[in-house]
Amino acid sequence: MTVKTAIKDVTDRIAARSEASRRIYLDRLDKARSQGVHRGVLSCGNLAHGFAACGPTDKAQLAGDTALNLGIITSYNDMLSAHQPYETYPDLIRAAAREAGGVAQVAGGVPAMCDGVTQGQMGMDLSLFSRDVIAMSAAVGLSHNMFDAAVFLGICDKIVPGLVIAALTFGHLPAVFIPAGPMTSGLPNDEKARIRQLFMEGKVGRDELLEAESKSYHGPGTCTFYGTANSNQMLMEIMGLHLPGASFVNPGTPLRDALTRAATKRALAITAQGNEYTPAGHIIDEKSMVNGLVGLLATGGSTNHTMHLVAMANAAGLRITWDDMSDLSEVVPLLARVYPNGLADVNHFHAAGGMGFLIRELRDAGYLHDDVTTVWGKGLDAYTKEPRYIDDELTFEPAPRDSGSPKVLTGAAKPFATSGGLKVLGGNLGSGVIKISAVKPENRIIEAPARVYHTQQGLIDAFKAGELTSDFIAVIRFQGPRAVGMPELHRLTPTLGILQDRGIKVALVTDGRMSGASGKVPAAIHVTPEAADGGPIARVRDDDLLRLDAEKGTLAYLGDEASFLARTPATESLEHEHFGMGRELFAGFRQLVGTADRGASVFG
Repeated sequence: MTVKTAIKDVTDRIAARSEASRRIYLDRLDKARSQGVHRGVLSCGNLAHGFAACGPTDKAQLAGDTALNLGIITSYNDMLSAHQPYETYPDLIRAAAREAGGVAQVAGGVPAMCDGVTQGQMGMDLSLFSRDVIAMSAAVGLSHNMFDAAVFLGICDKIVPGLVIAALTFGHLPAVFIPAGPMTSGLPNDEKARIRQLFMEGKVGRDELLEAESKSYHGPGTCTFYGTANSNQMLMEIMGLHLPGASFVNPGTPLRDALTRAATKRALAITAQGNEYTPAGHIIDEKSMVNGLVGLLATGGSTNHTMHLVAMANAAGLRITWDDMSDLSEVVPLLARVYPNGLADVNHFHAAGGMGFLIRELRDAGYLHDDVTTVWGKGLDAYTKEPRYIDDELTFEPAPRDSGSPKVLTGAAKPFATSGGLKVLGGNLGSGVIKISAVKPENRIIEAPARVYHTQQGLIDAFKAGELTSDFIAVIRFQGPRAVGMPELHRLTPTLGILQDRGIKVALVTDGRMSGASGKVPAAIHVTPEAADGGPIARVRDDDLLRLDAEKGTLAYLGDEASFLARTPATESLEHEHFGMGRELFAGFRQLVGTADRGASVFG
């Protein structure tokens, strides 16, 4: 199948830009493989420590140096709904590994924090940095040289990107990602948003708000809106690190368990000791990365991945840029409408045809590279199918030819929009990103005076005091990775949404992040250079005339540019000099972290 010229052009320039770094990376993988991934390279003392806690059968297998050993990296904890289902996975994986003649051991656990719990709290300052901590934690687990392959149990926000960075750092090992799936549908997301706004207006109390939130987030599994967690799952499937159709099967179902068992056996089947050796570092190349970017754009996925995908690519010696994303967004059609880009949730998306339908439509229309390697084999044909569990047997059937819900999922011939869900903005205020698919056309251009704050609470206080009565562009600065760790500013969404509903034209410009559920208010986020680095955003003052044009992709100060550049940049507010919640442990991260357009990572 022929890929479209625009897709090929971006892919080719990524390959050219990455030629030297990718060659160094692949050479390192070859060296790691040649050194051996088997227990025979360990001393007897090393090996005895490695299997000391195993049962007799597993110990005998590992002592013989012929059985395959599968490492399990898990983000299980039972406070977070998305990760609670992983409690039972190790036993399921061990049993499946034994059926395949191998052994499985939990190699290590990684932290998993929830942005939903930490929204508006000091803990949110640690959120983005937790991705790099997760990568390092997983690396510790894999460092024992006991494993022929690894499976990664993770699903949300920073967890999956961190695990991918680790999997690619150990890219000579096969890696299969195993999801837990979304919770079943609860209170519709638009109704939840409506009650949040009513609470901010003082029209309902905390009891009503908590009841609505509890009906929305009500059981095991990921949240059902299309934020970063579910964007992660889409990416892992379209990039070939999941089994086909695995992303959005609910927890606690026979099909979910069957897919976990199949993923275990597949991980053992693609090791260096077999005939289908498929290391993670060869699955993720420039073509699979572009496939991931296309999937993100075609579904209106999380803006957080404008950073995460850059960091993930860096781990594989690949160099992708925001310009790559912007150019792809000009040609990739929007095929999904999932909240906040619509009223449906991911369960509705899955029921309408899900990933199998989406991948087939994008591939057949020339938007995806089909000549890729996945954990399931060569090409994407298997990923145009969906799993079924019938009579105790896992089978795969072609995805439906027609969408079961055309308002949720559509074909490439009749897209919701002819361009993708994300837009890169640039101008004399710096560069940023906007999720344009969530913003109505009439709200995509705003020219208004600035209102400057150093915390999201500052804007909320101004709203409560009745100070926000005319059009404005809110500038929330000193929220970048070097300042406070780049927290999400999701608490602003109801407030700005209320003002917009009142007929006031509003927008947000920030060097911080918004949630993956960022919605109807135009928001230029991840602005770089950030204020803490003296970026232009640090020179903005109240009442400066600004313009955000999401159609043309501009972000600009409209006054005299020379006098603007001559201003002394503002310095960080003392409000940020707080400690607690472990924030002081991450001081080194803030000093080392790169810019948002380079992945906001301490690596590379």
